[in-house]
Amino acid sequence: MASQEDVFKKLIAHCKEYGFVFPSSEIYDGLGAVYDYGQNGVELKNNIKKYWWDSMVLLNENVVGIDAAIFMHPTTWKASGHVDAFNDPLIDNKDSKKRYRADVLIEDLLAKYDDKMSKEVEKAAKRFGASFDEAVFRSTNERVLENQAKRDEIHTRFVKALNDSDLAELKAIIEDYEVVCPISGTRNWTDVRQFNLMFSTEMGSTAEGAMKIYLRPETAQGIFVNFLNVQKTGRMKIPFGIAQIGKAFRNEIVARQFIFRMREFEQMEMQFFVRPGEEMKWFEHWKAFRLKWHKALGLGDQKYRFHDHDKLAHYANAATDIEFEMPFGFKEVEGIHSRTDFDLSSHEKFSGKNIKYFDPEINQSYVPYVIETSIGVDRTFLSIMAASYKEETLEGGDSRVVLTLPPVLAPVKACVMPLVKKDGLPEIAREIINDLKFDFKCAYDEKDSIGKRYRRQDAVGTPFCITVDHQTPEDKSVTIRHRDSMLQERVAIADLHKIIGDAVNMKNLFKKILA
Repeated sequence: MASQEDVFKKLIAHCKEYGFVFPSSEIYDGLGAVYDYGQNGVELKNNIKKYWWDSMVLLNENVVGIDAAIFMHPTTWKASGHVDAFNDPLIDNKDSKKRYRADVLIEDLLAKYDDKMSKEVEKAAKRFGASFDEAVFRSTNERVLENQAKRDEIHTRFVKALNDSDLAELKAIIEDYEVVCPISGTRNWTDVRQFNLMFSTEMGSTAEGAMKIYLRPETAQGIFVNFLNVQKTGRMKIPFGIAQIGKAFRNEIVARQFIFRMREFEQMEMQFFVRPGEEMKWFEHWKAFRLKWHKALGLGDQKYRFHDHDKLAHYANAATDIEFEMPFGFKEVEGIHSRTDFDLSSHEKFSGKNIKYFDPEINQSYVPYVIETSIGVDRTFLSIMAASYKEETLEGGDSRVVLTLPPVLAPVKACVMPLVKKDGLPEIAREIINDLKFDFKCAYDEKDSIGKRYRRQDAVGTPFCITVDHQTPEDKSVTIRHRDSMLQERVAIADLHKIIGDAVNMKNLFKKILA
């Protein structure tokens, strides 16, 4: 069986070969950690965004959307804490000249101990078969206990160092546990230092009159500075939410793992404003709602888990991540945070404007508390592609690569194919497309054998292939082939719209979320 690393390499190659993701400005050898979405990628991405947007603003009548500018007044970022505190702890290996995030090196070290323990459990499970009790084994096996103790010791030191922003201690952990550079294999490290992740630029026509501004590192602040605008013009009553999809920019030093960590990326964020004291109730509500949103896609419930934060951001009183099992382990795709009243209070202080909400029910003015749900479009895209990529061996020794994308998100919903390029079959195929194209993204393909055409559509995840053959002119029927099962059935042309529509309707997902 191929290793996860090999599968990931194949997935990256597949994304390029089939028009999903290209390296940015590739003819100039690309730009590190920046990617372009191709013709199929942009369709999938837009479908993901629509699924998120509609689940927020259609399913919740107290959630509305905005689209704030990327450029903001620079004091915004002073107020939000990004100018002073938006840093990564970096460390260099003097031999390889490679730069790493110190926290990521330590997280990788912790993951090694987890792997060691899992391997012991796997071996024992094979040995003892059905009578195996994992909990008992983990609490009694010497090797597991030894590794667990070591892991706990590192973890305790790591959490304390993060919370104290103790850079010297982060380096000490790396040295004490003999972490080596993956490239040089040596332990010749520099000190750990902080690096601010914001891109800056200048606005203004003359050098003297220019103002230093930043490319936003998150979309949330555009929501906070518009809190009163939306509340007043929409006559919104608390609790209510503001949703936004938009680009954000971070000068990641260690950008890696394809589109998982990029310098220019897209976020889908919703900030939900609540009464102080009610935030934990809403934190739990949005945790449950967001997990249902992910699971409704049917990629496998076991691929998701919650991971509570070791280090809370300076503004938070609760934070958890929804992690997805990527080919390189469980990784964060979405964060749910209870941000308290930090943001609005800070903007009130820095702007000198009153940003309080008057609550008519309790006859009181207050700065609302905020629950944030923040999800990466690119990471969601990657998780869906990774879960959908399959290499299958078929009967007769044939094989295929198929993307079992949720039909509702698939870039192309149906491909219509005339069996041959004559006898009026292409004309009928075109008629079918002209009828379907108002509701569904369709493709037309008349080149090569029908088998090869099926393979091409499997590779881009098209749920339905429709073949027009010599029987079609006689009885107005076609063959429809289902991607995942490869089953073919004869159906009337008149029924195509309903068959495709039922399979790709987002309503099906929304009903699952609300069930």
